[in-house]
Amino acid sequence: MEKIKMKTPLVEMDGDEMTRVLWKMIKDELILPFVDLKTEYYDLGLPNRDKTGDQVTIDAAQATGRLGVAVKCATITPNAQRMDEYHLHQMWKSPNGTIRSMLDGTVFRTPITIPLIHPAVKFWKKPITIARHAYGDVYKGVELMADEPGVAKLVFEGESGKTQEIVVHEFKGPGVIQGMHNSDKSIRSFAHSCFKYALDMKQDLWFATKDTISKKYDGRFRAIFDEVFEASYKEKFSASGIGYFYTLIDDAVARVMRSEGGFIWACKNYDGDVMSDMVSTAFGSLAMMTSVLVSPDGKYEYEAAHGTVTRHYYKYLKGEETSTNPIATIFAWSGALRKRGELDSLEELSAFATQLEGACFDTLTEGYATKDLVSLMEGVEPKQLSSEGFLAKIREHLTKRLNA
Repeated sequence: MEKIKMKTPLVEMDGDEMTRVLWKMIKDELILPFVDLKTEYYDLGLPNRDKTGDQVTIDAAQATGRLGVAVKCATITPNAQRMDEYHLHQMWKSPNGTIRSMLDGTVFRTPITIPLIHPAVKFWKKPITIARHAYGDVYKGVELMADEPGVAKLVFEGESGKTQEIVVHEFKGPGVIQGMHNSDKSIRSFAHSCFKYALDMKQDLWFATKDTISKKYDGRFRAIFDEVFEASYKEKFSASGIGYFYTLIDDAVARVMRSEGGFIWACKNYDGDVMSDMVSTAFGSLAMMTSVLVSPDGKYEYEAAHGTVTRHYYKYLKGEETSTNPIATIFAWSGALRKRGELDSLEELSAFATQLEGACFDTLTEGYATKDLVSLMEGVEPKQLSSEGFLAKIREHLTKRLNA
């Protein structure tokens, strides 16, 4: 069959360890035989990030802003052990954090579900997408250890010369202090990304904070979301038949547990970090979780929600067989190809992305799976395959679909 043509390149960001190995396998088996693939390639593997002084990450983020759609492999965020292992010049920052910051984006994570794997929460029938604000809060917090009695104060010195001051706590003995911040600009970008993504997906949007306790900090989040919704999205939501709903974070958790799913749940940074892991685990596996970064001006970066699968990589280097789940990485590619097709009006490319995902579902529905999913499957005798064997089985189904 003739390969599907592309108009505009994707930004392709290669990564590290076992996911880098799978990245090449996925391209060779499932994409290059069928698509005349155009990409602008950036090697975000840790050795190349170190070699370029992390300039390659900045270049990749800028390319995403220019071309509009990117697909990214999982990457290492180095710690002290990685400094020694890779002989790094410095402990480079998370590439995801750099890209999120440069694109001013929000991360949306959604579980990939199949009938053979039942969610741990019996009420859930549809995937729940977590929208995580990826700026500020405890992740940009500053901390101080108070080692004696004293007074802790929060002080703001404005450029105009105006000063605001409030007592945090009067310590009678040792303790700890933390300061957090956020910005109206970042919160407003978060709101726009959430509302736009809800319209794209045609799903209700829930938003939750704790503004009854944090009246200024969390209250600011709620106020900006309300303002942005009323000014720019209320009529569009009504026309699409979807809704926007605000509640307290503790009430949201209770409602989510009793819901059927099928909505987007917007959370502040820490809440989103915790809840995305809860949702992915309850639906089955982090290896079955998609992640897409959406900027307020409509740029998209697709990746798997999991890491580089280090343990399997060390086995691979020893020549041992691995059974590593590639589904989330395949869905990163399909998501990026579909979005590229939508933006370039290439229906054939978008249709291929849907067929690729369908081939994954066909394979799993027949009980062919990687080791992590075998114990989770019900109603079928699962057949465990190696990484290569699983991808080969997906290709069989993909070829059948495309030739049907």
